[in-house]
Amino acid sequence: MASEELARKLQSRLAATQEATQEAEPGPEPERSPVRATQSPVRATQSPVRPKQSPVRPTQQEAEAACGDSSVELSAKLSRRQDINEGNAAPRLSRVFNPYTEFKEFSRKQIKDMEMMFKRYDTGRDGFIDLMELKLMMEKLGAPQTHLGLKNMIKEVDEDFDSKLSFREFLLIFRRAAAGELQEESGLMALARLSEINVSTEGVMGAKDFFEAKMQALSVGSKFEAEIREEKEERKRQEEDKKQRQAAFKQLQSAFCS
Repeated sequence: MASEELARKLQSRLAATQEATQEAEPGPEPERSPVRATQSPVRATQSPVRPKQSPVRPTQQEAEAACGDSSVELSAKLSRRQDINEGNAAPRLSRVFNPYTEFKEFSRKQIKDMEMMFKRYDTGRDGFIDLMELKLMMEKLGAPQTHLGLKNMIKEVDEDFDSKLSFREFLLIFRRAAAGELQEESGLMALARLSEINVSTEGVMGAKDFFEAKMQALSVGSKFEAEIREEKEERKRQEEDKKQRQAAFKQLQSAFCS
């Protein structure tokens, strides 16, 4: 309607003027009205573009579903945080783990034996023992466990909720076994008892005064330092024996050559 009214005004203005119709051709001017007419469809075409954003909603629903799947993990973390705040659990410290300083109740040889056992069953060589590797370990020890039993074994010492055992968590098994904190029929107790590692005869049997007896033994002398010196002396003896064997071989070789 606006374009028709504009066309009528232009025609009346052209009739009123005496100028040549060639100088004031209505061509360029009337073309403006179609431009406006064409602009209106453009706006009409732009308005339906907005509903194209509606397919984004399923993506948001998928994101909400993904958040729902991780709610269990979040709940576990919040539960642990609450236990830490209430003093029922110790916070994990972001520091370098040193088994010799953190697990002083065990000798260096015992810790090395535990490390060898840990690496033997860490078939993935990723520094962890997962559910399937623990299953293989318990079968090798002669105490196979059910799937639920294996999950409960890991859960009992799994401090970071990753559903697998780190070397530190593996050492916790033997610490609790030595302190008598494990149930006799539990899978972890079977692991500690059936392994070839002798953490302490008293401790494995469940003596409550294991740590007190250990502290008394350490107070007599620095057993830790004595073990280090013994290891150094052993390496030194091995190097001397190797040199002697090499010297004897050279003498024997020179005798044959002469």
